[in-house]
Amino acid sequence: MTLTTVDTVVRRSGRHETERLTTSQAVVKFLAAQKVSRDGSDPVPFFGGVVGIFGHGNLAGMGQAMLQYRNEMRFLQSRNEQGMVHMASGYAKMRNRLGTLACTTSVGPGATNMVTGAALATVNRLPVLLLPADTFATRMVGPVLQQVELPWSQDLTVNDSFRSVSRYFDRINRPEQLTVALMDAMRVLTSPADTGAATIALPEDVQAEAYNFPARLFDERVWEIQRALPARRTLDRAAAALAGAKRPFIIAGGGVIYSDATDELRRFVEATGIPVGETQAGKGSLPFDHPLNVGAMGTSGTHWANEYANNADVIIGIGTRYTDFTTGSKTMFTNEDVEFININVAELDSFKHAGIPLTGDARDTLALLAEKTSGYRVPAEYRRAVEASAQAWRDEADEFTRPSTGGLPAQAEVIRLVDESADPRDVVVGAAGSLPGDLHRLWRSRDPKSYHMEYGYSCMGYEIAGGLGAKIGAPDRTVYVMVGDGSYLMMMQDIMTAVQEKTPIIVVLVDNKGYGSIEALSRASGSEGFGNRFLYRTDTGQLDGDNVDIDLSMNARSLGAEVIDADTRESFQEALKTARGSGKTTVIHVRVDRKGRFGGTGAWWDVPVAEVSTLEGTQEIRRSYEKNAEGQAYYL
Repeated sequence: MTLTTVDTVVRRSGRHETERLTTSQAVVKFLAAQKVSRDGSDPVPFFGGVVGIFGHGNLAGMGQAMLQYRNEMRFLQSRNEQGMVHMASGYAKMRNRLGTLACTTSVGPGATNMVTGAALATVNRLPVLLLPADTFATRMVGPVLQQVELPWSQDLTVNDSFRSVSRYFDRINRPEQLTVALMDAMRVLTSPADTGAATIALPEDVQAEAYNFPARLFDERVWEIQRALPARRTLDRAAAALAGAKRPFIIAGGGVIYSDATDELRRFVEATGIPVGETQAGKGSLPFDHPLNVGAMGTSGTHWANEYANNADVIIGIGTRYTDFTTGSKTMFTNEDVEFININVAELDSFKHAGIPLTGDARDTLALLAEKTSGYRVPAEYRRAVEASAQAWRDEADEFTRPSTGGLPAQAEVIRLVDESADPRDVVVGAAGSLPGDLHRLWRSRDPKSYHMEYGYSCMGYEIAGGLGAKIGAPDRTVYVMVGDGSYLMMMQDIMTAVQEKTPIIVVLVDNKGYGSIEALSRASGSEGFGNRFLYRTDTGQLDGDNVDIDLSMNARSLGAEVIDADTRESFQEALKTARGSGKTTVIHVRVDRKGRFGGTGAWWDVPVAEVSTLEGTQEIRRSYEKNAEGQAYYL
């Protein structure tokens, strides 16, 4: 049965045609009409659906609207409000930001549970639309069950916490405000430079109020994604700087992939011989075995890539934000005469490090630079050295992932087995802990979208919900979610959502009995791994007993997943084969040797160590910290 609102009719009055809808109905009808196109491609819907959890603040508004338009807009039911935003981010990332999911929640804790997800989306510059309920606009009724009373203001609610983590924020206190807000939100969501979380707070009474909205608001609208170009004079400066370079180096960031610039990058480096290091977001910009790809860049990278970055006389940053990990906390790029050329659609990033700012789309700007520098080649001996280094790194990675001789497999070996199981277009998803660093170095990307890492915010709990969003965005690809037991325990609930949606993902649950990554960092920073193992409290009053006995397999099984336990190389290989063939969401629980780690990136990360301490080990580590910090410098 289709529900209709009594006054949902189009009233015609010349060009001022209106349609009477509730605010929530207008939101959903608008979302269903939005499409996106780039480079003349056929327009596709921008919103792949609405993810929601209904409470008293949104069930009679957005809930009723989703019921009414359920045939026009897909509804997905999540288990956790933070997780639903991660799902939207995973979807947007997989679709190269040319689509997203909208997220609706109830008022109060349901709304503020989304704040972490909003921050993640904005940090990673991924479009997500958030529609949290808000307190009554009339103020006649208090925010029932969510009472936050501020003596100095009546117009401030907990939803104002979204302002600091959103690229766009508005609160709809009257239905007629919605038209402008929706259009502005779409402007932000479809902007290559300014995208992130767009939050439209919807007071619960306003959600159900009716208004005569402009009928044209609900016409199909195609948002053309533009490719901006840099200033000509700046392009000439960049070409002149590159023309004199003897040891240039390219840092490929996420913008290379988002702008579909991977083919242009390949042509450019093959013509010039310039080596490429990849950031976490840029991994996959070149195939892993390309002779000019020297691997992962920065604190989680390879010593090969970092050595070329340190010795470079010209750094070409393409679509990179130069995050703390990429710059080694500003200890990288040690050539005192190094010059930066920054290709980035965001002005904020193109001007970083006093670089020559090529503010524009990565693909088209790189094509212009290639044209301006036609005929430029790196010295022949430099190219030969680069190709030898790239091969040396691949050989070294093979050595790191060699089969274990007994006992539990190391995490690096598990990564290699997943990699070998995957087809070139399959996707690995990760987020936090030690897995991103190991995956950054070891995953052999053969497709620009085969590596899906959330590392801008390093958010524990992203993995499963984000992996599900990636699978919804690319249903023809197999998605492997690699998650540590610490992250898993924070947010595993959307395994049930994957089962409910019949959208299979393969979850590789790497169990090392605690927060293994942060334990290693704790020891390296003078804190002796304190508080990072899952241990019982003993008679000493401390958490220093045996490991807490947690049945993670039973937990995953209770959420509806197929579960396979695998603690050896052979059983893990068999589990991967079974999971690929099952067509069901499968969790492979694998215990690993928590001491089986590898390092050697050649880059530093600034994690401050206590300046004074009664612990001798902390004092010694502090001295090492101070020595490393001496290498920090501004790039001016």
